[in-house]
Amino acid sequence: MGKAASSKNASSGGSTPSSGGGISPVLIIAVIVAVVGIGLFAFSGRGGTTAATTASAPAAAAQPEAAKTAASISTPPTPAIIEATEKTGKIGPHKQANLPPIPFAAYAPPRPPEVVTAAFHFAAEHPEITSYVPCFCGCQQGGHKGNHDCFVKSRDAKGDVTEWEPHGVECAVCIDVATRSRQLLNSGASAADIRAAIEKEFVPTAMTMTPTPKPPAEGAHNH
Repeated sequence: MGKAASSKNASSGGSTPSSGGGISPVLIIAVIVAVVGIGLFAFSGRGGTTAATTASAPAAAAQPEAAKTAASISTPPTPAIIEATEKTGKIGPHKQANLPPIPFAAYAPPRPPEVVTAAFHFAAEHPEITSYVPCFCGCQQGGHKGNHDCFVKSRDAKGDVTEWEPHGVECAVCIDVATRSRQLLNSGASAADIRAAIEKEFVPTAMTMTPTPKPPAEGAHNH
C-alpha cells in the first residue's frame, strides 16, 4: 500500500508542470521582437518625414520672386496729372538765358556740385523729357509727378524757371535719374526710349515710382 501511494503521488506531482498556467518563453521573445520592430518602424517614419521636410525647405526658399514692374510699384496717373504733365512737356526744349542760382545747402550734396548743377539745368531746358521720366525716391508723397518736379518748382508764362525745388539738391536718386536721362538724350534717344531705359535700370531696385504719364508719340507736341 505504501509503495502504491508513493507511486501515485509521484505520478501526480510529475504532471503539474504540463498543466500549469505559465507563459512560454518563446512567446515572450516573439512579443519583444514585435514591439522593437514597431518602434523602429515608427522612428524611421518620423525621420523620413523630417528629412523630406528639411530637404524641401531650401527648394521653397529658392523660389524666385515675381519680376518687379513699373505697374507694381506705382499708381496710374490721374487725369489732372496727365493734363499738367502735357502742359509742362510742351514747353521744351526751352533755353533760358538766366537761370536762378542752384539752392545748394551748407553741407555737401550726394553728387559732385557740377553733376547736380547739370541735372537742374537739364530739367529746366528739357521738360519734354523730364516731365515724362519717373522718379523712384518716393517724392510723389510731396506732390511730384515726375523727375522734372524734383528740380523745378515754378515757371513763368514764358516757361522760364522762377524757382527751383530744393529736394533735387540732396536726393541722389533724383540726380541719377536726371543724369542718366541727359546722357541718353545726348546719345540720340527719344523720349519713349529714355523712359523705357530709365524704368529698366531703376525699377528692379526701387520700392516706389511717381505716377508719371507715358510720353506722347513722336511729333505729337506742337512747339
